[in-house]
Amino acid sequence: MKKVTLATILACVATIALAITPAFAAGVGKDGTIAATKGKATTIEELVAMYDSTGCIDCHEEIHDDWSNSAHSRPVYGTGRTAATMKTALENGVLSWAFSGAEKPEDVEVEHLMGCAKCHLPQLADATDAVAKEFIGDIYGLMDAYRNQDDEKFGELKETLLSLNINCLVCHNRMAITHKWTDGYPQAGVVYGATEGEHEDENYPEIKVSPIMSESILCGQCHGLGPNLELDNPTQCATAYGSYLWAYTAEGGTETCQECHMEKSGLGHDMQSYRSKVMSDAAVDFEVEAYGTNWRDGRLVTPKAIVKVKMTNRTGHAIPDG
Repeated sequence: MKKVTLATILACVATIALAITPAFAAGVGKDGTIAATKGKATTIEELVAMYDSTGCIDCHEEIHDDWSNSAHSRPVYGTGRTAATMKTALENGVLSWAFSGAEKPEDVEVEHLMGCAKCHLPQLADATDAVAKEFIGDIYGLMDAYRNQDDEKFGELKETLLSLNINCLVCHNRMAITHKWTDGYPQAGVVYGATEGEHEDENYPEIKVSPIMSESILCGQCHGLGPNLELDNPTQCATAYGSYLWAYTAEGGTETCQECHMEKSGLGHDMQSYRSKVMSDAAVDFEVEAYGTNWRDGRLVTPKAIVKVKMTNRTGHAIPDG
């Protein structure tokens, strides 16, 4: 008969304890995410359908209207400039780097686009490389149609790019939980917010609490700490969240992104920044002092205006950003 030692007993107890503690159990659920249950998208149409939130409009029309005016509703197309900038970043970056593995647009894979897509289209990570190629092909096609004044083709591709956005399900499901080994993975069929209960939607019949929905870290997932060092070729873009942490909260600031950009501004899910007069007026304070004098140079007397301007950043982060 095998001798049972104290070490063996303690090891068994520890294993059982891990199996029943919430922290360990929280890691369970990766196979229940939207992407896991639906499988990786193989076309843009499939990716759009995977995170289709049009069903939210019936009950949340006002919120949807606010959102549709925000930059979140057009993170890929932008004003047209965003899509063009992605093309420039690809050509001047990925395709020019010796070890990227991509020499022409047809070589592009999902990983090549995540420097931009991590924030502008995070759900691209839930698609195959075929979607990355289709996506880049559409951006090139959009630019060509613009140059060739092909309004019909331009409009068609513009609508395709606008269909790829940061919508209800991206924020209230996919990005609603950051610490997945602690709090579990966001599950398909669930909308995450500030309450728990039933949800009158056949595709998303349940509401659960997101531990970060009212916290700045929700926004910080895209709005940046600085270099994206987890990428094979790190990029530097938005750093609003980084300066918010190190320059604002470190000095005792307590307001969150949501409090300033949604509640105090009255913009709700519009969440504008510099494109909103409400936000720009709140962000910067100007003190201006002006007076006139005469400047004498020998016998020449020249009228002169002196204007002193003091500009104070009243936001919780550096501006401009991105």
